[in-house]
Amino acid sequence: MEEPWVDWDWVADHRELIWDLFRSHVELTVVAVVIGLALSFPLALAARRWRLLYGPVLSATGVLYAIPSLALFALLLPWTGLTRTTALIGLVSYTLLILVRNIVAGLDGVAPEVREAATAMGMRGPLRLVSVELPLALPAVVAGIRLATVTTIGLVTVAALIGHGGLGQLILDGLNRSFPTPLIVGSALSVALAAVADVALVGAQRLLSPWATRDR
Repeated sequence: MEEPWVDWDWVADHRELIWDLFRSHVELTVVAVVIGLALSFPLALAARRWRLLYGPVLSATGVLYAIPSLALFALLLPWTGLTRTTALIGLVSYTLLILVRNIVAGLDGVAPEVREAATAMGMRGPLRLVSVELPLALPAVVAGIRLATVTTIGLVTVAALIGHGGLGQLILDGLNRSFPTPLIVGSALSVALAAVADVALVGAQRLLSPWATRDR
């Protein structure tokens, strides 16, 4: 008789470990995306204001995005060691290209006549940006956040190789021991987390920009 792919007794015995790793996975993802947003907004605003910066900013973030994750972690190890900081630097770097590009695209998509109308009403600079442009750019910005979040959830598992990979620790453990249960549990929870996060962000976008949903 073949043994089942998932040993549910093992799952029951390791519930606390699974929960701790799941929570760590969520924390790493949230922190990485939030830091990525904090860095991407000023970069995107600068690139939009001074168009000559747009190409260099996209090139620099594109180079970071193109570096294989294992190579990036290896480059960081001499400086930050096997720490959570190493994992976060790598994860944040992969969000920048996605977020900068979508923020700029969203702001560029605001109709010129809307900006002119806002200016005529006395809205200028930061006030116009916050009150008019960002709300209208929200669908594109949230689309970038969704992509960055789902990408980060997947990349967190790779950080298990430096000891900070959340559910990736289960996947790595299953591979090292040729034991499918932790591998399947870690993979399934990672996929489920990505799906739930994506749906949650879609819901948040609809709440924050109901006019975009009506237009579609």
